[in-house]
Amino acid sequence: QVQLVESGGGLVQAGGSLRLSCAASGSIFRLNAMAWYRQAPGKQRELVATITSRENTGYADSVKGRFTISRDNAKNTVVLQMNSLKPEDTAVYYCNLAAAADSGSYYANHWGQGTQVTVSS
Repeated sequence: QVQLVESGGGLVQAGGSLRLSCAASGSIFRLNAMAWYRQAPGKQRELVATITSRENTGYADSVKGRFTISRDNAKNTVVLQMNSLKPEDTAVYYCNLAAAADSGSYYANHWGQGTQVTVSS
C-alpha cells in the first residue's frame, strides 16, 4: 500500500511555469525525505529534487535555479514549483520517498501514476 497521487501537470510553452503537487499518506510522508523524479520516454527515471523532514533541499544540476521543492507536513503534500521550463523538462513526474532512488529500497518498486509535463518549444 503506497498512496502517492501526483497532480498539476500539463502543456506549457518554453519559459512557462507549472506547480506540481503530491498527496501522500502521512505514515510514509511525515518522517521521511521526499523527492520528485521524472522519466522521459526511453529514458531511465531520474531524481529531480529532494526535501528532508527538516526541509533541507537538493536539486539536480539540470533544474537548479529553476525548480523549487517544498513540503507541508500538516497536509501531507510535497510541491514542485517549476519555472523557466524547457522542452527537455518534458517527462512524467513522480513523487516518492527520496529512498526510492535506491534500487534496493522497497519504495523503488512502488510508484504512483505520475503526472505528465509537456513543454513546447
